[in-house]
Amino acid sequence: MAFIGLITGYIVPFILVLSLLVFVHEMGHYLVGRWCGIRSTAFSIGFGPELVGFTDRRGTRWKISLIPLGGYVKFFGDDDVASMPDADSVSHMSEADRATTLAGAKLWKRAATVAAGPIANFILAIAIFAVLFSVYGKMIADPVVAEVKPDSAAQAAGVLPGDRLVALDGSKVSTFDDVRRYVGIRPETRIVVTVERNGQRIDLPMVPKRTEMTDQFGNKIELGLIGIVTDEQRGHFRLETFTPIEAIHEGVKETGNIVTGTFRYIGNLVTGRMKADQLGGPVRVAQASGQMATLGIAAVIQLAAVLSVSIGLLNLMPVPVLDGGHLVFYAIEAIRGKLGTGGAGGCISHRPRHGAEPHGIRHVQRHIQPHRLILRMDAINCLFTIK
Repeated sequence: MAFIGLITGYIVPFILVLSLLVFVHEMGHYLVGRWCGIRSTAFSIGFGPELVGFTDRRGTRWKISLIPLGGYVKFFGDDDVASMPDADSVSHMSEADRATTLAGAKLWKRAATVAAGPIANFILAIAIFAVLFSVYGKMIADPVVAEVKPDSAAQAAGVLPGDRLVALDGSKVSTFDDVRRYVGIRPETRIVVTVERNGQRIDLPMVPKRTEMTDQFGNKIELGLIGIVTDEQRGHFRLETFTPIEAIHEGVKETGNIVTGTFRYIGNLVTGRMKADQLGGPVRVAQASGQMATLGIAAVIQLAAVLSVSIGLLNLMPVPVLDGGHLVFYAIEAIRGKLGTGGAGGCISHRPRHGAEPHGIRHVQRHIQPHRLILRMDAINCLFTIK
């Protein structure tokens, strides 16, 4: 029974959430690539042996594979699923066929195709948040202090019950959640809290304390806290509803908050203000999926949105085997073209004399892939995420 519970409670939700995110990511690559005239030979959810699939009239093999930890689009002319061009095959193609390969396409088409995957993840997150805000609304509270915790940063700075927080580091705040979000990702970092008291505004510098907390599932989370609490009387708790347009705007804001929080967390890791144990791999993602499933479908969908943003950001990291690494190489190629040191029309150029490797992304990739890493970012979409 325990094993069945593990399957239905953790593994199934994890696979469903991850498969959705991977499908959207890869569909971004596929659709923009097709729009740019780049042919695809395979679209896979998962890696390894094919479980089920079919071939469409354009020659693309759509399939679900055994290992559900990512996916890929293999373009015409690619040597493997990491989008490494098959130089020998491409060199014997006609100009027309070569133009339909990823490596032989114009620079802007390659860049658009590669960037489309992460962008699709951001769009998905915005759409999910917009739907959730439209259907469920959003609980908000005014940023008015009901209680100041003893020995807290707020008490040391002189915050009093009844104070209304109006700005943090000069940026306006309108809800208590704005305060929680801003302070939470700034532990041990000096901030200036502007409060309104008796019609006057007072700037109160303070340093949020790094505090380890435990959520309802027993997970330990580090946050910055200043030690203030609101209540229903002071905060005027209420449910805010949104029109479809307003919900989209809120979805964009929520996605932007996750992006900001992610970069802030990375900065805190570098400076030592937070621990790296806030990161987790597939096991933790599966655990989170199962935990959210116990809270209902809305919680699972919200988790999918958060993970979608994480996947989009992770894909954009400037690592050679990731989408961001490809984009960096394309940027270098564009600069080289402008400086007259190399063409920017495509990576498939004439081979240099004396049998040297051609310049560009193919040359770099072959040197950084001694074991022929076919697991590009799409294979490790959820290798790391942020709690």
